[in-house]
Amino acid sequence: AFADEVTARHGLDPQWVRRQIGQAERLPAVIRLIAPPPSPAAKNWAAYRDRFIEPVRVQAGLRFWQNHSDALARAEAAYGVPAELVVGIIGVETLYGRHTGNFRVLDALATLAFDFPPSHPRAAARAEYFQGELAQLLLLSQRQGVSPAQWRGSYAGAMGLPQFMPTSWERFAVDFDGDGKIDLINSATDAIGSVANYLKAYGWQSGMPTHYPVRFDAATLDLDALLAPDILPSFSTTSLQAKGVVLDDEVRRHTGLLALVQLHNGDPQNGGAAPSYLLGTDNFYTVTRYNWSSYYALAVIELGQTIAQERAKAAKLSDNKKID
Repeated sequence: AFADEVTARHGLDPQWVRRQIGQAERLPAVIRLIAPPPSPAAKNWAAYRDRFIEPVRVQAGLRFWQNHSDALARAEAAYGVPAELVVGIIGVETLYGRHTGNFRVLDALATLAFDFPPSHPRAAARAEYFQGELAQLLLLSQRQGVSPAQWRGSYAGAMGLPQFMPTSWERFAVDFDGDGKIDLINSATDAIGSVANYLKAYGWQSGMPTHYPVRFDAATLDLDALLAPDILPSFSTTSLQAKGVVLDDEVRRHTGLLALVQLHNGDPQNGGAAPSYLLGTDNFYTVTRYNWSSYYALAVIELGQTIAQERAKAAKLSDNKKID
């Protein structure tokens, strides 16, 4: 039934579609990986951060930036997205291509499309989503002249250096190296341009910070109201101050809406620290469109910043040696 629907909707050859779908295998490992953990661990921003802002990833990021500095600069000029943010995303997603996933994408998407765990609170919606991704994989394969069974990626079906799902590949991937084809698996240049295009399409505003530090006035703080919208920017600077947020001059000059983002640092009753907070801008929210998580967004931002700082240090050291 799915094959017939895809054929009718997209004008593909019905025998080809049925043959490709018929190759898909159900992967129990994918079902286990997509299911929520039975007893979720307490969130810990410090532990999450340490997974990504660490020496191996930073050094790999420095090499990636060095090797692709022209493409990163060109993407920044074309889309307004800072090079460090693109470097941060590709670093968090795949460690610059080292970990792109080894699941056969056809199997992963078919498993999630037709055997999504019914215990999941959004099982029906998620199954429908993955059916759409599976259909898009077939279309992508047709255009690329590749067998659908050849694609490799994550257990959720994400592919290449930037871990694009098939629909993101269709909507946002660009031929940034100008060779006449889009290749997010082997072309770092295409991946760089595509990540920048993705963020620009989701509303990245050049020159706007992603976030600001924040302080509170304990006497007037209304934390519940501030956290209610989650990471969606919902408060003007005036309304933030009315709810007990202390703003410095830089934040008061910000003209857009802001969100109070809470970062847990483990369970305080078991030795964890108290939560920490920041004010997220529309650009912070844009980064979460890549992955719906404030932890993910901040890890991407801080990895990119760390690599940029290390790159600046190396450049300064090199200049000093030339002077000596």
